[in-house]
Amino acid sequence: MDDFDENILTTLKILIIGESFVGKSSLLLRFTDDTFATEMPATIGMDFKTTKMTIDSNVVKLAIWDTAGSERFRSLTPNFYRGSHGVILVYDVTNRQTFDKLDNWLKEVEAYSTKADIVKMLIANKIDKENRVVTRDEGLQWARKHHTLFIEASAKTKEGVECAFEELVEKIIQTPGLWEANDSNIQLNDETVPQISWCQSWCP
Repeated sequence: MDDFDENILTTLKILIIGESFVGKSSLLLRFTDDTFATEMPATIGMDFKTTKMTIDSNVVKLAIWDTAGSERFRSLTPNFYRGSHGVILVYDVTNRQTFDKLDNWLKEVEAYSTKADIVKMLIANKIDKENRVVTRDEGLQWARKHHTLFIEASAKTKEGVECAFEELVEKIIQTPGLWEANDSNIQLNDETVPQISWCQSWCP
């Protein structure tokens, strides 16, 4: 173990959930690899990537899990949620059905999360598109009602993506008892550290 690894404050498990084709995988790839593919295949089962982030001079290692929105993979759900510190709920602002299904995804979080104070972030994705049908105010009202962080983003243009992950991690670190320093329960591989910038989102 090198000196850099020894300085890692903790390892956090973060989930990305939502209906199929809302852009979960695109958000993950934009954040971890700074790439975007116009045509992304649907996730089969689940996938995860690792990265590091610096928050208030502390290095935090992230294991970010992306799961299929398809019903046929729901049997994976209990293990997927176990031990998670944060969850990102994603909807597509051009598809109202993906917004309407958020209540079902939130119920799943509440049913399977093993940490009662898991931090939740709502991301309104695809704001670069012109055929928007879900307003920012609707997303904000849902976030307020369910006490989640909220930010609008576009995996295509990068807008809001880094900020969403940064503010989620910041909130986790600020939540007493949710995480433990030098938690080694999740074994990860080293990857590059993304450049993080600060911006505003809505906090409950």
